[in-house]
Amino acid sequence: MGSPIIDEANRIAAEFVYSPEDVNRGVEAFLGQMKDGLGNEGATLSQIPTYVTAVPDGTEKGMYLAVDLGGTNFRVCSIKLRGDSTFTIRQSKVAIPQELMVTKSGKELFSFLAAQIESFLETNLSEQFESHVEKRRKASPKVPYQEEEIFDLGFTFSFPVNQHGINQGYLIRWTKGFDIAEVVGQDVCKFLQDAIDERHLPVRVAALVNDTVGTLMARSYSSPGASKTLIGAIFGTGTNGAYVEKLDRITKLQSIQGVEYDKSTGEMVVNSEWGSFDNEMSVLPDTKYDSDLDIDSVNPGIQMFEKRVSGMFLGEILRRAIMSMVKNPSVKLFGAPATIPTDSGLYETWGIDTSFLSIVKADESDDLQATKQQLKKELNIDNPSIDDCRAAKILVHAIGKRAARLAAVALGAMVISSGKLATDPVIDIGVDGSLIEFYPEFEAHIREAFCEIPEIGPEGEKKITIGIAKDGSGVGAALGALVARQNVAGSK
Repeated sequence: MGSPIIDEANRIAAEFVYSPEDVNRGVEAFLGQMKDGLGNEGATLSQIPTYVTAVPDGTEKGMYLAVDLGGTNFRVCSIKLRGDSTFTIRQSKVAIPQELMVTKSGKELFSFLAAQIESFLETNLSEQFESHVEKRRKASPKVPYQEEEIFDLGFTFSFPVNQHGINQGYLIRWTKGFDIAEVVGQDVCKFLQDAIDERHLPVRVAALVNDTVGTLMARSYSSPGASKTLIGAIFGTGTNGAYVEKLDRITKLQSIQGVEYDKSTGEMVVNSEWGSFDNEMSVLPDTKYDSDLDIDSVNPGIQMFEKRVSGMFLGEILRRAIMSMVKNPSVKLFGAPATIPTDSGLYETWGIDTSFLSIVKADESDDLQATKQQLKKELNIDNPSIDDCRAAKILVHAIGKRAARLAAVALGAMVISSGKLATDPVIDIGVDGSLIEFYPEFEAHIREAFCEIPEIGPEGEKKITIGIAKDGSGVGAALGALVARQNVAGSK
């Protein structure tokens, strides 16, 4: 006789099955929304032009600066590219004072950031810094810097912006606890450059880069082999992807006035903002647990793809599925002798972290000891039965596998759209984020779905390499600055 707990876990898990037919319907819809976003503002997939018109091949050399304002910390790095796909990095990180995150004046925040850049230069690049800066501070009138004395800087800014050039981006809205009204609608690169210039620093804000673009650039520089990277993707707390597109397909560029960029490569990196894919829910899977999570989220009806794929949401989907079993009197999940204290994270929205899924998924022991320990540590559940643990594992597997197969829809559509399977020996994808790095078999599930897409299939899947891109926000931003400098040199 079967166990009611296992039977119910399997029944719920079946709701998360995302079939080969579903995958292919998803790919078709994604391809349509990609095209729509390339031609129109306000499309479901934003398809934001980045004005980065070349990706590195690993031969690039030079010293570049990068800064990363990704949330509550600010990071400054110097990156020395050695020209052989390797680099050395020095960095410093500082917490942003709370009062500067909600100040009335944007100048206060950006002055603080410029001060950190100055401090970094004094500490880490003191020779160049002193020789360049001191003579100018003493000179009267101020002597401009020579081109060779200037450090080009890549600016990773992880907030929504409208980009109007490789180093021009107008803030759409603040997130992550920031609220400085004066900066909304303004060019964040100009704010940073003005603060740098006030300190007479030999630094030029050369490129504005988001984390997916940085991932693509960092992977392309350091990946082995002759192929340049096609896609940079994040599968972590959030999810997004950027890819290399043919310039003539980005038809909405024709209506953007006054933006100069290098057209000679015939390509441009596009930031898809794929978290909002299929917000209208025409092809995305939808269980009761997904729809309830969406209703209770801060942005109902928005980022519907992200809510099924990214780490921020998978733990909450799992919690809701587990709760449905706990509340079901005919199942008695975590019933006696197990106990669930009233303050357990199981009763709290967002009470399960994604790391829980990775640890439970990885537990292959007969007695599921790691799962028991995780139930105790994360949810304070004592004495779970082996069936309780198996049920948790069944649900974790189903939710994680669906997320990976959905990821394959976005990646697969971009690969198909590029046409490179027919022409290139290797298609390289750079990835970053806790899910792709730590959730067991995430890549294997993506590859299984690739094989089920006729335009890719088992032969095409063998051509696709997927590699972790380390430190996209630092190295990738520096490489963005390098491309910007090459653009300037090339346009003269």
